[in-house]
Amino acid sequence: MISKKMEAALNKQLHKEMYSAYLYLGMSAWCSEHSFNGSANWFMMQYEEEMEHGMKVYHYLLDQGAHVELDSMKGSGTDYESLLSCFEQSLAHEQKMTRSFNKLCDFAIQEKDHASYTFFQWFVNEQVEEEATVSDVISKLKLVGDGNGLFMIDNQLAERTDTPTKPA
Repeated sequence: MISKKMEAALNKQLHKEMYSAYLYLGMSAWCSEHSFNGSANWFMMQYEEEMEHGMKVYHYLLDQGAHVELDSMKGSGTDYESLLSCFEQSLAHEQKMTRSFNKLCDFAIQEKDHASYTFFQWFVNEQVEEEATVSDVISKLKLVGDGNGLFMIDNQLAERTDTPTKPA
């Protein structure tokens, strides 16, 4: 059983995860509209991964006998100035999510909630991978600029076929 404060923090995180999915769905739509079909696929896989993350939090709340709160969600927008800006905003968002999980870990320690702390460790490790992956794409996009290399990178991004993780 978790404290009411931890329940509230986890519900906030659930909302953040669902917003993340919504954000990536919007990026996928923008990429499709601009014929970056490989990138659209990449962001769609990211959307699915974020939905899985949200469901991990959802199930953890239920497993802890906590109440799940689903907040309304404002749109994240689907207008970006370039493919590079999509990925730069993706990185900024992932860094924000990393800070959020770090704060949750600190809070779990403060609450002496060892189960939640252990649960959050999976997300902390996942965020390292998320930031590294997006940073790599940004480096490649900056390297090729607006030339024909964009086509090559977009085709590479089309190869992403991650198998979504199963909720804990």
